[in-house]
Amino acid sequence: MTTPTASADAALTHSTFDMRPLLVVNMACTMAMMAFVSLIGPISRVLGMATWQAGAAVTVSGVLWMLLARPWGEFSDRRGRRHILLLGVGGFTLAYWALCVFIDLSLQWLPSALVGFIGIMLGRGIIGVFYAAIPVGCNALIADNLEPRYRAPAMASLGAANACGLVIGPAIAALLSRYSLSLPFYAMALLPLLAFLVLRFKLKGQELHLKQAPRSVRLNDPRLRRPMAVAFVAMLCVSIAQITVGFYAIDRLGMGPSEAAQTAGIALTMVGLALICSQLIVRKLDWSPQRLIRIGALIAACGYAGSMFAHTAWGLWLCFFVSAAGMGWIFPSFAALAANAVEASEQGATAGSIGAAQGFGVVIGPLAATLIYALEPRLPYLCAAALLVLVAVWPSRKPR
Repeated sequence: MTTPTASADAALTHSTFDMRPLLVVNMACTMAMMAFVSLIGPISRVLGMATWQAGAAVTVSGVLWMLLARPWGEFSDRRGRRHILLLGVGGFTLAYWALCVFIDLSLQWLPSALVGFIGIMLGRGIIGVFYAAIPVGCNALIADNLEPRYRAPAMASLGAANACGLVIGPAIAALLSRYSLSLPFYAMALLPLLAFLVLRFKLKGQELHLKQAPRSVRLNDPRLRRPMAVAFVAMLCVSIAQITVGFYAIDRLGMGPSEAAQTAGIALTMVGLALICSQLIVRKLDWSPQRLIRIGALIAACGYAGSMFAHTAWGLWLCFFVSAAGMGWIFPSFAALAANAVEASEQGATAGSIGAAQGFGVVIGPLAATLIYALEPRLPYLCAAALLVLVAVWPSRKPR
């Protein structure tokens, strides 16, 4: 738990802590990341890449997020949150620009599929290296400057900004891609540059944690078992839905590839809208993180369970909206639950541990979902619903 001194410091800064730079960073970088995801399919076809190569280029960022979240968090405990946020966003910007140039030249010169795969994989991987610092730095900075009761609503604001990027990024990419597949990348590359400038000139160095010597946090720390497990399950369930929705529309709803792609795109848009709405609601609720997790998990489980019985596109969209609405209550809550369980000097390492759990869910989810989908298309949704029910009924020794 946080010490009285840390809580007092956090209370003093609550009225002056400006979250707007963090919101800009999260929205800008998510828009850039999601634009890549929405365009990798057409680009891979032009370059002659196999489907698994396009999937690997997307998955590599999850692997690096899992591996580097804890090192970034520990680094922020030593050097400060503002320092790693500037480093992370600056590196993200340079890597994204490099990837833009590579893709533009590749679309003009049409190199071999292997060269295209290696270049895109490397570019996406470097982007992932630096992106891993952003959620860690933001969550730790919130934990530094806000007392426990304000952390879940603040993290929900970050989640809403991410959800806006989830919706707007692919939409802009689709609008600009009619002119050129390269144009959306150049347009999106301006966003992290803008975010870096906002951070540089608007984010103050409110490094309260530096008053204490940083302390490491073990990956199996008993205080973090619940939030890490919830973080893993949440990302696992989200990735299950993302990877299977297109196939589900073809196999269960009887759609052709083009119609299924449109249905999947609208379903994921509904996910973004639901995340925005639900996390804005969390900002207004004075509930404990544990209560938000329980109720959110039950709502999300209902959405996933309902997906198994959807026979129309509208039914599938509604179920995805409900499941995402529940997830919108879970995501800020497990981060707040973890932050409330540790000392001020451990916030960076703790945020890194939570990030590692999320990254593990991103890595395992697509693989597990595709394996069990081959057995029965409805099985991934049943597994997701069951896991969320387990999260909801997990007994707690004392409420937070």
